[in-house]
Amino acid sequence: MLNSQLQSLNSYPSFFLSPKPSILFHGFSSLPVHPCQHFLKRNTNFCIRANYNVGAKTGSSSMATSIDQNPVTVKAVVTVKVTTGEFFSNLGLTKPVDDFTDLFGKTLLLELISAELDHNTGLERETIKAYAHRVSHKSDEVKYESSFAVPASFGKVGAILLENEHHKEMYLNNIVLEGFPNGPLQFTCNSWVHSKYDNPHKRIFFTNKSFLPSDTPSGLKRLRELELENLRGTGEGKRKTFERIYDYDTYNDLGDPDKSSELARPVLGGKDHPFPRRCRTGRPRCKKDPLSEQRSSSVYVPRDEAFSEVKQLTFSAKTLKSVMHALLPQLEISLLDPHLGFPHFTAIDSLFCEGLTLPMPTNAGFFQSILPRLVKAVTDTEENLLLFETPEFIERDKFAWFRDEEFSRQTLAGLNPYSIQLVTDWPMKSKLDPKIYGPPESLITTELVEREIRGIMTVNEALKSKRLFVLDYHDLLLPYVNKVREVEGTTLYGSRALFFLTKDGTLRPVAIELTRPPTGDKPQWKQVFTPTWDATGCWLWRLAKAHVCAHDVGYHQLVIHWLRTHCCTEPYIIAANRQLSAMHPIYRLLHPHFRYTMEINALARESLINAGGIIESAFSPAKYSNELSSAAYNQLWRFDMEALPADLIRRGMAVEDPTAEHGLRLTIEDYPFANDGLILWDAMKQWVSDYVNHYYPEPSLVQSDGELQAWWTEVRTKGHADKKDEPWWPVLETPENLFIF
Repeated sequence: MLNSQLQSLNSYPSFFLSPKPSILFHGFSSLPVHPCQHFLKRNTNFCIRANYNVGAKTGSSSMATSIDQNPVTVKAVVTVKVTTGEFFSNLGLTKPVDDFTDLFGKTLLLELISAELDHNTGLERETIKAYAHRVSHKSDEVKYESSFAVPASFGKVGAILLENEHHKEMYLNNIVLEGFPNGPLQFTCNSWVHSKYDNPHKRIFFTNKSFLPSDTPSGLKRLRELELENLRGTGEGKRKTFERIYDYDTYNDLGDPDKSSELARPVLGGKDHPFPRRCRTGRPRCKKDPLSEQRSSSVYVPRDEAFSEVKQLTFSAKTLKSVMHALLPQLEISLLDPHLGFPHFTAIDSLFCEGLTLPMPTNAGFFQSILPRLVKAVTDTEENLLLFETPEFIERDKFAWFRDEEFSRQTLAGLNPYSIQLVTDWPMKSKLDPKIYGPPESLITTELVEREIRGIMTVNEALKSKRLFVLDYHDLLLPYVNKVREVEGTTLYGSRALFFLTKDGTLRPVAIELTRPPTGDKPQWKQVFTPTWDATGCWLWRLAKAHVCAHDVGYHQLVIHWLRTHCCTEPYIIAANRQLSAMHPIYRLLHPHFRYTMEINALARESLINAGGIIESAFSPAKYSNELSSAAYNQLWRFDMEALPADLIRRGMAVEDPTAEHGLRLTIEDYPFANDGLILWDAMKQWVSDYVNHYYPEPSLVQSDGELQAWWTEVRTKGHADKKDEPWWPVLETPENLFIF
């Protein structure tokens, strides 16, 4: 799981930050120092309170207990977050009937659950109930309080059942029980609580103390299992917005065949188009395609996966969509030829220098707030002139993108540093069926390469010294070339771009090969382009580079970003919530890194990767973009190669070397992605391994952890069902297996 954790370091672990002039670590007394401590040392104006409590391993206890024979009066303080955004509708405090509920002091019904069974009966102890009444109402939070008389025989409090008496949901920050001799007892909730009128089942909140399944206190075992059953659901019915149910489905909602046959798309997930699974929504099936699910104006995600109000304001698919509707037509009117794109270079320059006249937005600062990294200024004139930020490298050199040096640099330090790989087989050949796609041999020959590297060394010497590298999109793209070329306004080739590593450690492009497969009575077309000063050849070379750049950017967005980062991670989130209790230490380790992923994926299905959406409109593969992601998943994705070190080794960009820093020796020393990534990887790996070993001091504990094993089994067999029989799935047997994941 470290690969997904690297991409969410800023949320590690789940912290609550408030502006105070000191640093307070709560509940980390025995855990190793987290790599973010360096950040904390430099930013001492924050108070940090962590969600994890590991007191059981240090001899301290996070569960308060009654030591007196007389009942202890305990006060429960419940903090509810007030949200003012339209999306959250102010917590439901606007209904008059809810105001009366608050007035009579019956807003929340709390029940204290004993952590241990009754020693005399062997049954669960009777809960202690009390209503919480509102005691304060600030602009950002509401506090409720209740009192309990807790007898000594009740033992430790291990959980709280909570019922929301309001008619609308509310967001619980935390619950604190005050009055125990051992100090206050914390329940970190951070969860939406549905109204009892929507769902009669009470919410279960456990203390902040983590337990492996085998260590679960006897009084909490049934509740631990019950909460997981609630989260799994029955697999039936349409999901409602207030629900917290995690289940699996295929990507069968990208098309809209009922609206138009042009918007029909194949289902991703299954034999024909293998793909990871997404969260089930249960919407009705399309009339024209029973395999596809009907689209709607919003996409269900489990309630606690939704954006916070701050995140909602900064990331809105609807807002992004409205920006595109305002921006793209105006670009076409002002600058673009609908058939040719930008008609000349000065049309591109004018985006940065002269600006673009846009229709007046309804609210001030609209474009700056939505596109803060792109928009430089929007004037206050009636014309509403928009200026884009000039990219830094264009600021330094207006025609940097023309130059071979920049083309090479961006393969290592640009948008997509994941695809460059070492050439190990020569001559290069396609693995596709030659009967369908034509001759497999590349036209980038030994003679051509030796001519272009000007006799510095032979190809064999370059291969042995690891000096030849390639961006190879030939086999992935070629099956889609003829299909894409039928789409008006776009084209596609299979491509290879070969680079030579110079003695100063930089890459130099050697040749680019573009290929079209046979079609009808036309044979395979294939041509190689090389750097040249010839007037015609120079422009052909630049156009060839432009095609490679388009392939590289598209591959990054469709495969590296969308597939590997978002789609392949969602099954881990679903399985974790279905199989790992909220009190499981591994769940608490992973949970901060899952935040917002499911909501982002749902919004992407709604407005970005859907049929006719932004991705299909902007990327070369057009309506075949998602099929291309599926093909990459089928051909290239394997769990054991997703980790950063394994990925670098697979691509020949590094070799194992125990004497080298991070245990790897890079093939290209100046590789910023690998240089920076390995520093983060090692820091995270050290912290995660220490955390895992803390809870699993004996290897046998991993094998005997039923929840953990169920989670891992479900990730493979349900979340990645199309690859469940692959031999490369690791076996989860030891702590080392776990933190390597």
